Amino acid sequence: MTAATPPTLFPRVSAPSEYAEPPRDADAVLEGLDPEQREVALALHGPVCVLAGAGTGKTRAITHRIAYGVRAGILQPASVLAVTFTNRAAGEMRGRLRQLGAGGVQARTFHSAALRQLQYFWPRAIGGEVPRLVERKVQLVAEAAARCRVRLDRNELRDVTGEIEWSKVTQTVPEEYPVAAARAGRQPPRDAAEIARIYAGYEELKRDRGVIDFEDVLLLAVGVLQDRADIADQVRAQYQHFVVDEYQDVSPLQQRLLDLWLGDRDSLCVVGDASQTIYSFTGATPDHLLDFRARHPGATVIRLIRDYRSTPQVVHLANGLLAQARGRAAEHRLELVSQRPAGPEPVYAEYADEPAEAEGTARRIRELLDSGVRAAEIAVLYRVNAQSELYEQALADAGVPYQLRGAERFFERPEVREAGLLLRGAALANRVGTQPAGGATAADDGDLPSQVRAVLSSRGWTPEPPAGSGAVRDRWESLAALVRLAEDFARARPDAGLADLVAELDERAAAQHAPTVEGVTLASLHAAKGLEWDAVFLVGLTEGMMPITYARTDEQIEEERRLLYVGVTRARRHLGLSWALARSPGGRTGRRPSRFLNGLRPGSSAPGGGRPAVTGAGHGAGVERGTAPRRGRRAPVRCRVCGRTLTDAGEIKLMRCEDCPSELDEALYERLREWRADRARELGQPAYCVFTDKTLLAIAEAVPGTEPELARISGVGRRKVAAYGADVLALCAGEEPGHDPENSSRK
Repeated sequence: MTAATPPTLFPRVSAPSEYAEPPRDADAVLEGLDPEQREVALALHGPVCVLAGAGTGKTRAITHRIAYGVRAGILQPASVLAVTFTNRAAGEMRGRLRQLGAGGVQARTFHSAALRQLQYFWPRAIGGEVPRLVERKVQLVAEAAARCRVRLDRNELRDVTGEIEWSKVTQTVPEEYPVAAARAGRQPPRDAAEIARIYAGYEELKRDRGVIDFEDVLLLAVGVLQDRADIADQVRAQYQHFVVDEYQDVSPLQQRLLDLWLGDRDSLCVVGDASQTIYSFTGATPDHLLDFRARHPGATVIRLIRDYRSTPQVVHLANGLLAQARGRAAEHRLELVSQRPAGPEPVYAEYADEPAEAEGTARRIRELLDSGVRAAEIAVLYRVNAQSELYEQALADAGVPYQLRGAERFFERPEVREAGLLLRGAALANRVGTQPAGGATAADDGDLPSQVRAVLSSRGWTPEPPAGSGAVRDRWESLAALVRLAEDFARARPDAGLADLVAELDERAAAQHAPTVEGVTLASLHAAKGLEWDAVFLVGLTEGMMPITYARTDEQIEEERRLLYVGVTRARRHLGLSWALARSPGGRTGRRPSRFLNGLRPGSSAPGGGRPAVTGAGHGAGVERGTAPRRGRRAPVRCRVCGRTLTDAGEIKLMRCEDCPSELDEALYERLREWRADRARELGQPAYCVFTDKTLLAIAEAVPGTEPELARISGVGRRKVAAYGADVLALCAGEEPGHDPENSSRK
């Protein structure tokens, strides 16, 4: 690995505060830039291509480029249009430009810039006002499907809408959709001919009602500029210099609009990284970035490889991951060079099963919190949203606040709520001997998992996952998680029925229901793009999940590798990578770690049977790669009443079977609940972060008299004894708690 440049040579200068004075002159704008960033700032003429790796300060480089040009009198602010892909990114760019004294520059998304031009030129080009934008295109797609006599559930509707959006950004008309989808290797949620008919019907409905959608904004802007040379000339007279951020995510339609804005000029600066192309399913393609030098032979090409975000250890792993990549994007990969001091080695952890992986991750997060890392600076990243439930529960049990990004909480997802209602109805029907509403059937003479499968099959669950990705797959994953939960529950309680499972679901949902708080981020890898944390845990890294099972072509596999690369490069200092050998405790341990880790994790061989991974960060330090101890099977926990082996997490916490006689002191339990509510309000946290319901039940049953007795209860531990032990023991002794909020608010 290339040695890191001493960080004191080019210190990373944070963005100035909102009220800071702008730089005194153009030369001051260049202060604090490293040599490559300065080269970007000074490259103000002709086509410029900036290949910027993760964490290399690309936004800093391009905003300083614009600001330097404006402050030096080379660029007029109103003549510059900077475009990116999200309103958040555009807003950040505008803020930085204002801070640098270049506030008149337009920084917008492609859609925002196109809509602004349409609104201005529509009366002259077409007459009247721009048609109204459709607020919810899904409703129109549903109506078009109904006219075609095609029934779509909510998730299929979302996926079909996604196919229509993909068709429009790739400039595919309805009749060409089946061929275009097959050529692109897409896996449509329904028959391609059906989608083509719905697409055509959707376009007809829009015309009849005089409305347009988001993609039409780009299409109409392209149409106006193509058909009206006078308008195109006026736009080109206004905007003479263009900057495009995240250029690897440009769609063919966006590239067409950019070409029309440019005309025959070449005052264009693009910034991107082909190794971060992870949205090809939406029509994004890195081809425009990779072909830039071919289309602009005289282009200035600048590479930003100094990584200011991550430690040398994290960067070494990221570089190693891409070193195994194949394909066109891999040929243009950037080898990053960390500018940060050395940090801890990435930790690879193998667990016996998924619950153990979630518990182990929560335990390591707890250790980081205790060492001073803020919860908001920690993230758990997974491949699909259905993986979140285990981590929600594990963090809740560990008293760690969390927030979900890009997805609802598991028990708040529409399909999970609907499944809960169906299971409740089936349980009631079993009890009274009637047919449940909604067409769901669950024979009460079958075993519990069979009953659950029968109910959920009416809402999309199948023994095998559906082909492709998208909402249908996400829905299936959520329902499959419920089926697995039923299987685990039935193993722990062979005599349990549907009513018992519904009660368990209610308790789980109640334990996790809480307002969003400042906490550990749970997010999918796609939702994590553009973000960063001090500590990142990449979980579930097994074959079939990373890469995902429906990634079959070489191109799809390589995009999965890039997705993992994006996850790795989100970490500043701490990085954990983990996988489980089995799904559930005691299950068959046939899983294998992701192929992408071959040659990187300790003891593994490189692809092609090469030598095992070399330990050490590769930056001059001979530190062995830290490896979490392999977790074997956990010692059996037995019911303290009947002696049966326990497997359910809730029963393990109580140390007894759910249906075994309870020694619960109900009055104590109610006092504990009231005390917990008061403490949670004082701390500004959800109640489960103090103690979960199951832990309170265990305390009320055990009635501990000493701190060691309290600490032995699952879900308590030394940290919570220190924070809450005096109060809890006082309550157990029938006394009033006497904590001092001023001195005991820290956890």
